[in-house]
Amino acid sequence: MTRTTYQCPCGARIEFRHDLEKERGTVTPSWKCTDCGTPVPGMTAEKIRHQHPS
Repeated sequence: MTRTTYQCPCGARIEFRHDLEKERGTVTPSWKCTDCGTPVPGMTAEKIRHQHPS
């Protein structure tokens, strides 16, 4: 299985759950870059949040 990665506009490479921050107070899960707070596309974030660095 291939890994999903996302290149944030701030330059951060989002590859694992610890690179994402869940936005609180929303009905549906919404994920942001931990470095800059830029929203990450939902489908991409859902795939990344299930990946582990092992």
